[in-house]
Amino acid sequence: MDVDFHRELLDQLQWHWTNQLRPRLDVLTDAEYFWEPVDACWSIRPRGDGTFSCDWAPAEPSPPPVTTIAWRLAHISILVLGLRVATHFEGVSQQEYGERLQSLDWPGSAVDALARLDEAYDRWVAGVHSWGEHGIAEECGEAEGPWARRPRATLVLHINREVIHHGAEIATLRDLYRASNAPTPA
Repeated sequence: MDVDFHRELLDQLQWHWTNQLRPRLDVLTDAEYFWEPVDACWSIRPRGDGTFSCDWAPAEPSPPPVTTIAWRLAHISILVLGLRVATHFEGVSQQEYGERLQSLDWPGSAVDALARLDEAYDRWVAGVHSWGEHGIAEECGEAEGPWARRPRATLVLHINREVIHHGAEIATLRDLYRASNAPTPA
């Protein structure tokens, strides 16, 4: 049996996106987006100049903090998909991308976050599609550091896992928000 692994990898992410993740994000409110179910959550926070920043630490604390929907959406769109789009399809180094993050205006509303997520997803899928059936077997390259010699298929599987995993966490946070009787905006 001939298997088009390129198509299978894309289908996995696209099916999840279309049938599970993206529909679960419809009508996401700012109240849900910023909701902190426990103290000391990591989130997206306003800066004094009207822009937004992302909570983070050079080394993840132990235990890791609980993160908000805002943080998780930014993680998927900017740190998972956005980084890989930049380094694999736009010729940006990881160092350059990291420098951009220092001054980035992170998404300050649910609407902005979903727009960035949609854009990053579309760009990632288009990029992976451009690799084609044979390109998916090529090495990832130096953008992936210690995984540089692994096939691109390994990278695509990793990105699929990240999107599915963090998307499920976001869905759970939405369920908890709804069940918590948290205030609903007027």
